[in-house]
Parts: sequence; structure tokens; C-alpha cells
Amino acid sequence: MRITKEPEERRQEIFDAALKLFGEKGYEKITITDIAKSIGVSQGLCYRYFPSKEVLFDSAIEQYADILVSQFAKMAENTHMPLKQFIEEMPLNVEDQNTKYYAVFHGPQNKKFHNQLSLKTCEKLVPVIEKMLQNARENGEIQLEDLKTAAMFCIYGQLGILLDDGMDQKEKANRIRKFLIYALHL
Repeated sequence: MRITKEPEERRQEIFDAALKLFGEKGYEKITITDIAKSIGVSQGLCYRYFPSKEVLFDSAIEQYADILVSQFAKMAENTHMPLKQFIEEMPLNVEDQNTKYYAVFHGPQNKKFHNQLSLKTCEKLVPVIEKMLQNARENGEIQLEDLKTAAMFCIYGQLGILLDDGMDQKEKANRIRKFLIYALHL
């Protein structure tokens, strides 16, 4: 018996099944056929919503980056503390290990995808940080002219440290916080 679902519900069902399989077996080992079989639909139906496995995965990166950035943006918008204090107290990680995305982007077989997620998240964070720097400049905390460059440097400049497997989280946090405070003259 054929079950008809609303397009967005079906799209999300395919998306969720793909994420589950990517997390369990790794992106490389999963095909659109595997995804279709796991939810009992035709391969063609999957292709109607996602023209390729790559497009499906790009959608996952986009959605997860949006979630991570919105969590950070909420923290930034809901604080009235000076920039230096925010940097000293900011979490370096807002990820929840219990989400459907976590295993996909943090599994040992998916390091390449974690790096792609990191870049997409950075791209989406730049306007958030630029706004924070704008507020800090208006409050007389910083005297930077080129806020976009400063925001890009603050965000993308952390990647080398964040992706370094040789440091624990506390050391990474200390290094990043110390450098940001120095670079922004806070």
C-alpha cells in the first residue's frame, strides 16, 4: 500500500534516514538506494527531492551550520556584557552530541565532513561576529575600522586550533580567548 505524505514531510524523512545511515556507516558506503530501502520508498522518489547524494549531504551541512550559528547568535544577542567578558566566557562549542547531526559530522570516518561543516559554520558566523564588533565599537570597547575583515579573522583564524587533535578543549579555549583579546586590543 502506497503512503502519501506532504512533500516537506517526505523530504525530511529522506533527509533523516540519510543522516542516520551516514552516521552509522559513513558517507562513502551509503547509496541513494540504501536510503530509499531504509524507509521503504523508491530510489526515484529520493531523487525527486535530492538529485544526488552530494546534494543531500550539502543540505545536511547547510542545516546543521544554521542550527549551530543560531545557537551562538542567540547567546550573543541576549548578552549585554562587554566584548572582553563575552570572549572570556564564550563556549567554543555549542554542539549537542544527542542530535541527529552529531554522529555524521564527528564520526571517525567522517572527518572530511566535519571540516566542511566547520567552514560553512564560519561563513555563516561572520555577520554575527561583525555585528558584535559593531556594537563593541559603538560602545567604545574597540577602535577597528574594517569590521568585516576583523570578524573573518576572528572566526576563520580559530580553525587551526579548533581542528588540532593534539590539544584538549581547555587548552584550545585558553589560546583562542587569549589571542582574540590581544588581537582586538581589549
